[in-house]
Amino acid sequence: MSIWNKKEIKRDIQRLNKDIEVDILIIGAGITGMTTAYFLKDKNICVVDANRIGHGVTLNTTAKINYFQERVYTKIKNIRDEKSAKKYLKSQISAIKDIKEIIEKENINCDFKMVDSYVFSNKESETQPLKKEIEFLKENNIQVKQKELPNKITQYLSYCVSDTYIFNPIKYLEGIYKILKEKNINIFEETKILKIKKKDDYYICYSNKYKIKTKKVILACHYPYFILPFLLPLRSHIEKSYIVISRVKKDLNFTCISSSSPTYSCRFYNDGDNIYQISLAESHNTSIKQNDEYHFKRVKEIFNLKESDIVITYSNVDIMTPDHMPYIGRLKDNIYIACGYNTWGMTNGVLAARILSDMILNKENEYVEVFNPNRINIANIVDLPNIIFSQTKSFFGPKLVKNKSWYNGNITFINKEGKSLAVYKDEKGNNHIIHNKCPHFGCSLIFNEEEKTWDCPCHSSRFDIDGRCIKGPSNYDISYKE
Repeated sequence: MSIWNKKEIKRDIQRLNKDIEVDILIIGAGITGMTTAYFLKDKNICVVDANRIGHGVTLNTTAKINYFQERVYTKIKNIRDEKSAKKYLKSQISAIKDIKEIIEKENINCDFKMVDSYVFSNKESETQPLKKEIEFLKENNIQVKQKELPNKITQYLSYCVSDTYIFNPIKYLEGIYKILKEKNINIFEETKILKIKKKDDYYICYSNKYKIKTKKVILACHYPYFILPFLLPLRSHIEKSYIVISRVKKDLNFTCISSSSPTYSCRFYNDGDNIYQISLAESHNTSIKQNDEYHFKRVKEIFNLKESDIVITYSNVDIMTPDHMPYIGRLKDNIYIACGYNTWGMTNGVLAARILSDMILNKENEYVEVFNPNRINIANIVDLPNIIFSQTKSFFGPKLVKNKSWYNGNITFINKEGKSLAVYKDEKGNNHIIHNKCPHFGCSLIFNEEEKTWDCPCHSSRFDIDGRCIKGPSNYDISYKE
């Protein structure tokens, strides 16, 4: 459950039920996949998703359509160069223009509206770095003004821009879905693609029972489930954030985000019946600080939230790249990829859709080179030891210290017939047994006390209490049967 699907329209789910052949297969039905399909709707395409439309990372986003992104431009400028930073800024503004045009042209009712957006320093040491970010934006003709945040969160310095937006991403995807169905485009939900094999000049993509033959494959899933040839685990790390939705009396019509880590962020949403504050905080690398219950508690403390006002809590994960820029483009032959959005999935998802569709349609796109997924730069090389350490810690940490102090006695780990198992005892005393090993990379799992899920600290696969895979990159369950 998320704030975005509280009022989701119920519809029949269509699963792949026969072998088919298309020119373009899009794997992933979130913002990237569905918007790419929209741009390619006149082609022979198909969209598949292991879950339901928008029920991956899109479901847990705070849904800001924003180019004012913490201190990302000075970070890119320092790691890569000023040209890349300017290109990234221009790309975010272009993506905002694209999504605005789609919503207005297609008359999609998705609570889309313009709001002020703030970036603020909640630490005194962050004021000077934030000022440098503002200098860069002003040099590039962005109208930024110094302005105090409307709420009472700790702030030493804050700045504001006015041409940013918010929306409901599930309503947006419902609108795109209707357009694609009118074009008779196949969209298959709860359909996992387990492997892709190249044969001559086409690919065979296999689900559990059926296969799809296609000339081109677009990987628009959050975390690609294969290791080779992209080696994403060595080109990124996973960041986890904690979100608390609470009822409030007034819509303050703004978004804000801190300029330093761990991130503090909030925005407001009016669903017609109630007004909600969406509060996010405690972002961290998943290789450390794995006590989810503690982090949710901290969000409530930071934003001074009352338990009686809280309606939903959930977490989200993002792929973070060393140079703070996403991986978008041709991976090899006719396989395309889009991932690594560094917490800004709404703009970068639409940006990816434009770049990939332009590449497939043989149109010029000025952003192809700067986001090339095969790029190698100093940031990747310098950050590689940190990434390897993080991956190693994620892999071995849960194996070495299984009985975390916060498990409160309801989690036990056992070995049975050479198999490593984990047991969760629910409130009724029932035992739920799973294989304590993520099928994707072999990492041991962490139990999320707040959301009652088994989470992989390596690459963010997620399983329910009975081991059913509810989020990739794993494609397989970890259920255990006696």
